[in-house]
Amino acid sequence: MYKVMLVDDDYPVLELLSEAVEWEALGLTLYGKHENGLAAWEHAQLDSPDIVVTDIGMPKMDGLELAARIKQLNPSVRIAILSCHSEFQYAQQAMRMNVQDYLLKDQLDPGDLVKLLGKFKEGLDGELLLRQEQLQMKHLFDETRGLRKEKHFRNFIQQPLISAAQWQRDFAAYGLLGAGEHCLPVIGYIDDYDTIKNRFDSEQTLHFAISNVMEEVNGTLDLHTVHIGYSIRQSLLLFGYKPSLKTNVHDQIQSGLRTVQRTLAQVLKIRMAFLIGRGCDSLETLKPALGNLIAANEQRFYLTEGEIAKWQPEGLIEKGLFAYYDQAGAEIREALIARDEAKIVTIAGNWEEVVRKARYPSEEVKDWVLKLLIDLRLKLHGLLYTTSSTSAETLHKEIVHFDSQWGLFQWLKSHLRSYAAAREEGATASKRREVSEAYKFISLNLSRRITLEELASHLHMNPSYFSRFFKKETGQTFIEYVTGKKIERAKELLDQTNHSVHEICEMLGYDNQSYFIKTFKAQAGVTPTEYRG
Repeated sequence: MYKVMLVDDDYPVLELLSEAVEWEALGLTLYGKHENGLAAWEHAQLDSPDIVVTDIGMPKMDGLELAARIKQLNPSVRIAILSCHSEFQYAQQAMRMNVQDYLLKDQLDPGDLVKLLGKFKEGLDGELLLRQEQLQMKHLFDETRGLRKEKHFRNFIQQPLISAAQWQRDFAAYGLLGAGEHCLPVIGYIDDYDTIKNRFDSEQTLHFAISNVMEEVNGTLDLHTVHIGYSIRQSLLLFGYKPSLKTNVHDQIQSGLRTVQRTLAQVLKIRMAFLIGRGCDSLETLKPALGNLIAANEQRFYLTEGEIAKWQPEGLIEKGLFAYYDQAGAEIREALIARDEAKIVTIAGNWEEVVRKARYPSEEVKDWVLKLLIDLRLKLHGLLYTTSSTSAETLHKEIVHFDSQWGLFQWLKSHLRSYAAAREEGATASKRREVSEAYKFISLNLSRRITLEELASHLHMNPSYFSRFFKKETGQTFIEYVTGKKIERAKELLDQTNHSVHEICEMLGYDNQSYFIKTFKAQAGVTPTEYRG
């Protein structure tokens, strides 16, 4: 709804106008009534109105000055001057400021104001529709242009290099590989992709959002940079430069990539890891270099969150992880039976480090983790409230999408925590199955904001009824329980990782770091920094 502000130092007039109009019926909302221009101006600076109906002669600031100031703040605002003054000079001055109408109090019929407000709304609706159409056309143009560029570069990478001269001209159009210039390719990978994509309407929307941010930030970098959204998960960056003994191009590129990382984190709350390729002096060397980066699946698998590394040729990768399968399964199973969640996560972290050091084949690691989870469910069936939502088929569908060891083991720990929560609830006979399901859902989704309505929907329950039910069964409100679990997880991350407080704040779905710190202190008695000590 459009926001309307009424301003008049005659309070009875304010009351008459506010009560004479059925605001909601007109698609409007009355969000401010002020008895002088200065108070109205202070409010407008905090939240600009769409329509202003104001008197002229008022204390502290008159209506004409108010109208002029708000016009500068919001050029599309509609303004109607309401005054007892009928002199021509007032109307003339108001019209010079593009005030839309000039009404006399002693001749005003409230019906005339209603008609005027309706006219204002029609005009605002028309402008809004026009802006939306223009934005849609720009979006479509930019997206089409980006898709053409992406297809063009995919053809260069995937197809034989037949017409080198034509490709040379094409690259020159992008400002790359000119006379005496080299090009260094980099590939970027979205960390925690499956979680991030849920924040966007579609994968295409996410892809386009990243492309927009990349295009903006590239213009601020020291080196000429071209971005290509190669796939849903991968981005290519081509850095153009002239070799020089005076500058270290790798240092420049690393600095540029850190700028890209900060911008993506600030604007889209996305983290990205990068592999830096080798400098190329021609199309003939650039083509295989890009192919090597795209095929570097094993090296990508072992990149940690936000890591920037140099591409290395892949050597022979030895299998052998399953030799430790029984040991890992026994350790985790014992911790689950003991209902020691912290120990469970520590054990999983220890095995994560074993895998990282040995660098086993990624597919073998996925098979190992999947079998571990399935066997735990089967062997602890009597102790866990397992459901079809964590069936072997579901686990398999989830695990195939992981392209990093870091993300895979975060997923493993999340499921182990849910098993621990289910085991904890299984030990208390008084707990209802719905509560156990709620505990598991919360445990699996601690990395984001969870609403009571969402959880109630997941359990096919009415939100109000679920809220009362949860409090009755657990002795805690939904908010109290979720907050407690998030702070427990925060402590674990502070104890066992090197993540900053800001990173942990985002990992737990908090948008405001100050609020996170305040909540942590209320629960733990100290701030996160003091806790880590």
